[in-house]
Amino acid sequence: MPILAEEIRVYPETLFQRDYLDWQEESDAPVSWHAIYTISRQEKQLIRRLLDFSIPCYCPIAAHKPRSPAGRIRTSFLPLFSNYVFLLGDEDCRRKALETNCVSRCLPVHDSAALHNQLRTIESLIQTGLPLTRESRLEPGMLVRIRSGSMKGVTGQIFQRRGIERLIISVDFLQQGISVELNDWEVEPL
Repeated sequence: MPILAEEIRVYPETLFQRDYLDWQEESDAPVSWHAIYTISRQEKQLIRRLLDFSIPCYCPIAAHKPRSPAGRIRTSFLPLFSNYVFLLGDEDCRRKALETNCVSRCLPVHDSAALHNQLRTIESLIQTGLPLTRESRLEPGMLVRIRSGSMKGVTGQIFQRRGIERLIISVDFLQQGISVELNDWEVEPL
């Protein structure tokens, strides 16, 4: 049982149900994704403050279940990308985020549509409940698409670590990604 309940990681809940271009057409001002680099351990605090302003945002948070020396499993919800929160909004939204005193710097995103699709894929992986591992360095490998199972249609790179095949889903902007173990899924090369 977790000490603290899982907090909101995506706002609004329909953020990834629509394409980036739909968000852009709906808004009066030009919107784009902003990668917000937070002060250490301030990701959840920034999300709470952005919720107060009703600013669309996303912080990939997944359950982490380490075992204590006594054998007890503790559940904590940790960001997959330390110190990063992604904000979808205009310049005014970015300015409000900077005024929260949780932000170290705001990084410009040059391809918001690609980042939107990559974050959507990561959110779908988090929703499967499978154990995820953050990958700091993306290794070259074969691009594949999963053909069946709960992750049907997900594309990424396949690699092997300690004899176990894993699928990397990358966020090109950060040069980081997450990986998930490939069990019995059928994959096809792209």
